Amino acid sequence: MNGTEATSATADPAGVPVDEQSRKVATRARQGRSRRRRRNLALQASVLVVLLVLWWAVTAVKLVDPLYLPSPQAVLRAFIDANRCLVVDESTGRTVCGVQNYYLWEHLVASLQRIGIGVALAAVAGIVLGFFMSMWEPANTALAPYLNFLRALPPLGYIGLIIVWVGIGDLSKVLLLFLAAFPPIVIATIDGVRGIRGDHLLAARSMGASTSHLLRYVVLPGAAAPILSGIRLAVGFAWTTVVAAELNNGIPGIGGLAYLSGTQLHTPLTIACIIVIGLVAVALDWLIRWIGGRLTPWHGKV
Repeated sequence: MNGTEATSATADPAGVPVDEQSRKVATRARQGRSRRRRRNLALQASVLVVLLVLWWAVTAVKLVDPLYLPSPQAVLRAFIDANRCLVVDESTGRTVCGVQNYYLWEHLVASLQRIGIGVALAAVAGIVLGFFMSMWEPANTALAPYLNFLRALPPLGYIGLIIVWVGIGDLSKVLLLFLAAFPPIVIATIDGVRGIRGDHLLAARSMGASTSHLLRYVVLPGAAAPILSGIRLAVGFAWTTVVAAELNNGIPGIGGLAYLSGTQLHTPLTIACIIVIGLVAVALDWLIRWIGGRLTPWHGKV
């Protein structure tokens, strides 16, 4: 009897051990996910190749004036030239490095620094205000209309006012990026805190948890995933605002370089800047999702 029970606990009716069966199921699941990822990457790469071929074909037969749509080769050459030194006068040996005295990657780093400062300040202030508004209803009632008002304003609508207030230096750019990132973080924090299940709070209270313990071990972990989603949205909003933030005195800056090269009809460099801005936006979004998955591995599983 005991031998029968032991056998049934470790093997299915076909006689296959349960542990071995579980390993096979897990292996098949990993293989299935790997195949799906390869198919998705292949599909995305195919679309990219088709777009590049169409772009090259249109420019090769000169359906569009190169001033408006340069060839992929011209854009690539502009990108390379923006990251190296070129001899502009062979008689004197005078060279120019990058564009506007900065390499393109230096323009990109300058913009990332501004966004990093603006979003970091918005995250600190937004999370604090979001907790305050979610846990004290009078504050939410008083401040919610103004928060929605700020969220609805386009950055170009008040960039002139910010310049009048603080000038055209880096402070105006950081402030504009802060204002773009602040509302989504506050709203995400409020939704995250208010989305915590009441029975979790009651259970913690019944076990003697203090208010500080509730905030640290229940509220903050429960609201972490929505807050990270809000920061992800905020980074996206800030990155799309970078060109507006760098319209005035935006050198060095990738947004300022894109604007300035457009006004100078240097279309290949403008398109190169746009591509860089888009690729960096995708990379930032992936990085934040990756960090969120590591910080909140329980999200979507409980």
